[in-house]
Amino acid sequence: MPGRRTLKLLAGSPLPARWLYPSPPTTDARTPRHGTLSIEIVSHCWGYSRLLAYQLTSLIDHPVIEARIRMTVFYSDEDSATSRLLEFVATHSIENVVWNWQVLPKEQLFRRSIGRNLAAKASTADWVWFTDCDLTFQAHCLDSLNRALQGRTDALVYPRIESKTDAYSDTNTSGDVSNSLQRPRLLRVDPDNFVPHTVTRATGPLQITHGDVARAVGYCDAVPCFQQPQPRWQKAEEDRVFRWLLGTQGVAIDVDGVCRVQHVSKGRYGEPGVSAAARQGVRRLQDKRRRAHMD
Repeated sequence: MPGRRTLKLLAGSPLPARWLYPSPPTTDARTPRHGTLSIEIVSHCWGYSRLLAYQLTSLIDHPVIEARIRMTVFYSDEDSATSRLLEFVATHSIENVVWNWQVLPKEQLFRRSIGRNLAAKASTADWVWFTDCDLTFQAHCLDSLNRALQGRTDALVYPRIESKTDAYSDTNTSGDVSNSLQRPRLLRVDPDNFVPHTVTRATGPLQITHGDVARAVGYCDAVPCFQQPQPRWQKAEEDRVFRWLLGTQGVAIDVDGVCRVQHVSKGRYGEPGVSAAARQGVRRLQDKRRRAHMD
């Protein structure tokens, strides 16, 4: 089987993945669903609890009426801040939302596709939304998603619009981040801080997969290099490969309130000074260019 570097090249080439890997179920083999859909949201967290708090708070703050949500979070019990946050959130009973905390050894958590694959193969949902901890579900988000998915059999869809904040630092995030790490609480962002952007493909936090497809092929289940535990957090190169395996960049759909809390210092890589500073510098530059383009 191709290695990680070769896969990165293949995923950007015209070569069909079906020549090397199992194909997803055909369109005719996917069941169209109507009415109140079951949607599983799959997220990961490592050294990332300050952003996960925004995500989970958004589900608490914005009632879901038209769908049934299963919120799955993969985490390690060595991440005490995240463990405390999940314990706190579990005390909140939300109609049409089920909390599903899944602990993994940190080495499995560090390759995000391992947890995503476990969730995909086990899910009973009509649709599975693979996302990241910095994405929030603001007003009407999941109800509008339920409406947009009625009767669809696409392998992969994504929100047409994603709104983003500026790249926060630890000192200018809305809310007291330092206290939130010690004392779990709900965290919110002023809705006026989110700026809409057009999305062109199903990127890693915006991959919404038909349940029949998820159960059949998992998340890079047939790609051994993306199912191996790692000693530190890995960049999510498998997201591009996942789209290639499905044979699509995704189909855009209209979903309200898909909002990301961007952050300069994410904390999950655990890098020493120079590497961490380099990543933060890139995030600041990206944010500066985005704001200049807006102006």
